[in-house]
Amino acid sequence: MTITPPTAPPRPPVRNPRRNPRRNPGRSPLRSPAPGMAPRLPARRLLDRLTHADRRVLRLYLFTRLGLGIVTYCTGWLFPADSEAKSPGPWLSHWERWDWTHYRRIAEYGYFGAFPGVDPVSDTRAAFFPGFPLVLRAVHTVVPNWTVAGLLISLVCGAVAVVALARIAGLGRPDGDDRAGKRAVGFLLLSPAAVFLAAGYTESLFLAFALPAWLAAKNRHWPLAGLLTAAATTTRVSGLFLAAAIAVEFLLARNDRGALRHWRSLPWCALPAGPALAYTYYLHQQTGDWMAWKHAQERGWYRDFHTPAEAFRNTWQNAFDHVHTTGYAWEFQLELAAMAIGVVLLAWLLIRRRWPEAVYIALSLWALGTSYWYLSIPRATLLWWPLWTGLAHWSLRRGWVKEAYAFVVAPLMVVLAVTFVSGRWAG
Repeated sequence: MTITPPTAPPRPPVRNPRRNPRRNPGRSPLRSPAPGMAPRLPARRLLDRLTHADRRVLRLYLFTRLGLGIVTYCTGWLFPADSEAKSPGPWLSHWERWDWTHYRRIAEYGYFGAFPGVDPVSDTRAAFFPGFPLVLRAVHTVVPNWTVAGLLISLVCGAVAVVALARIAGLGRPDGDDRAGKRAVGFLLLSPAAVFLAAGYTESLFLAFALPAWLAAKNRHWPLAGLLTAAATTTRVSGLFLAAAIAVEFLLARNDRGALRHWRSLPWCALPAGPALAYTYYLHQQTGDWMAWKHAQERGWYRDFHTPAEAFRNTWQNAFDHVHTTGYAWEFQLELAAMAIGVVLLAWLLIRRRWPEAVYIALSLWALGTSYWYLSIPRATLLWWPLWTGLAHWSLRRGWVKEAYAFVVAPLMVVLAVTFVSGRWAG
């Protein structure tokens, strides 16, 4: 009789560790749809590209946006335009302040189209670069309300900016250590002038181009860095300062194995000058003045050239010599404080021999510190990414830095937010 040996039990299937979400929690196990399944939506594919650290940063960003919305709501009730008012007015009206009116007029009427209530002789629309108004006009074709369109642009662009800032802060850190990125974003979002990242202003749009451009430059992707910097230049003259920093980064980059290919990328560093030259030419065609942008700055904000000593003296007098009401004097005090922070930051960058970042900060300080007086420097600090990454790295070595910032500096964010949404000058 033949005895048949028992069959062995079936072996469990071997799982590919690259497909095991438990062993790779940072990656999605589904990189492409299975046969017969619908392809993933573009928004879903975008979310798949975000790391766990990116999602944490975005969660922090959304919480601070909610907080600013609450501050705006409370300010409308506590500080209405009319002290006898029984209603705070529409919530959106609190964001229609100062430079926003210029951006909307440019988007709606162009740079030289007539609109009621403005004297053409004193018109200062030429002082604003066209990037934000062009994006605003494009979004307005889908979102009918101008203010909502402006806030939506800043909301989306701010999200891009904080993810890029976190990644910049994480350069050189051990894999999986996202503390520096999260802290850099936290310092930025709780900075005194952070309300301008939420308003319909250029800061968020500029950072959404500038920070990825810098990240591309650090990764030696020069064409991408040049294109993004050119886009940043369409929004603010600070894009030219960024272009200078990226050019220095390019010159300092070592690429011994592909030197010829490296130097062929040099023209990309000159690309950001294109938008500024095109805008200058456009204004000249309309006005006959090659310096129309600068002259509009002088008419509206006294940005004619003065020595740094004169600018400091004029700002000091407006801050402490009782020539203005207390609210305006306090704002000039903030200008002095922001300039002092910029000078300290520049000195630190020079000591650490971080030449590209030092060039960017030096050009910014020179442009802001050679007017009749200091103006909009607290807003400019939002664009100084070396400040936020430097604070983040410092706080990892000195725990008290984070505590001091949270309890001493961050409350100023609420003060300036209330100042802005209540219709007072806030930089």
